[in-house]
Amino acid sequence: MEKLIGLWFDSGLSQMTSGQAIMMAVGLVLLYLAIRRGFEPLLLVPIGFGTVLVNIPGAGFDAAPVYDVLGHLQQPGGLMYYIYEVGIATGIFPLLIFMGVGAMTDFGPMLGNPKTLFLGAAAQFGIFATVFGAIGLSYFGVLDFSIRDAASIGIIGGADGPTAIYVTSLLSPDLLGAIAVAAYSYMALVPIIQPPIMKLLTTEKERMIRMEQLRPVSKSEKIIFPLTLLMLVALLLPTAAPLLGMFCLGNLMRECGVVARLSDTTQNALINTVTIFLGLGVGSKMSADKFLNAETLGILLLGVIAFAIGTAAGVLMAKLMNMLSKHPINPLIGSAGVSAVPMAARVSNKMGLMSDPHNYLLMHAMGPNVAGVIGSAVAAGVMISLVGG
Repeated sequence: MEKLIGLWFDSGLSQMTSGQAIMMAVGLVLLYLAIRRGFEPLLLVPIGFGTVLVNIPGAGFDAAPVYDVLGHLQQPGGLMYYIYEVGIATGIFPLLIFMGVGAMTDFGPMLGNPKTLFLGAAAQFGIFATVFGAIGLSYFGVLDFSIRDAASIGIIGGADGPTAIYVTSLLSPDLLGAIAVAAYSYMALVPIIQPPIMKLLTTEKERMIRMEQLRPVSKSEKIIFPLTLLMLVALLLPTAAPLLGMFCLGNLMRECGVVARLSDTTQNALINTVTIFLGLGVGSKMSADKFLNAETLGILLLGVIAFAIGTAAGVLMAKLMNMLSKHPINPLIGSAGVSAVPMAARVSNKMGLMSDPHNYLLMHAMGPNVAGVIGSAVAAGVMISLVGG
């Protein structure tokens, strides 16, 4: 009988708290959204599964190692603890993801129409506006966010998951789970969030604007650009160099043409492997005590506001540029300035085709879309430089 009683107390049922049960349900919901609804499955499947794992009572997946007073290891840490500490706390996983993204990115559309850099920059306005919004909520006592928390939350507006994870792991690691889920959820909801904003801010005539064909971009330009970008970032904003440096390395491997095997590995095997562990590492921060609070709801709300502001700022910048440019710009491509690549560009193209079935905007929209990746990394560097000390 004593052994049976001991077995019961060792079971998960006897140890489970209501918070753990709720978080396991949250993990299952994330898995449902990823598998059934197709919402960012590459990240939400490991995040959702990691959420379930880390909330299993008594399993110790996220347990920290225990040392005695002499520093001798008494009890090793759990799997999720080491995944987080090795890959996310150090920033390695997001940086490797950025290298893979760089290897999959074609800068041709942006170089063919350099003006689209302004659209990518304008879309980052949502990041800084949300930072002030989070500070305002804290100032008025609605929620309790520090300046480092506000900077981490604002990055959601860039619609760049690895950047959001990188910044949050440095500035506010306790918010990592909520911010990562918000960032990837809103990236998946681009086709739902953006179209109403785009319609509201543009006329039918503006949505029918046809843009000139992009000029051909030489191979030399594509090789020189990542090197030039890295040098400029290193000289002007070193805190953004880790993200953009890995991004430029991946892109250089793609464009130089002499390391096809490395480029292929970076685009496929490496980024896929790292994505698995990145998701599990984020899931390790989805425990009840870190996720089930009013701040999480505030993060989700501020995240969608940041995303909406970024979308609107890109569209409005395109309208302003139309007033100053001889060559017409379809304002729909401004919404692609958020760095949800390539989904935001596809939404711009789809909206254009709804107004004119023969007006293909995809390649034009890829310019601000790629520029948005650079813009979000630069904004991340600015945040780290301003509040990371």
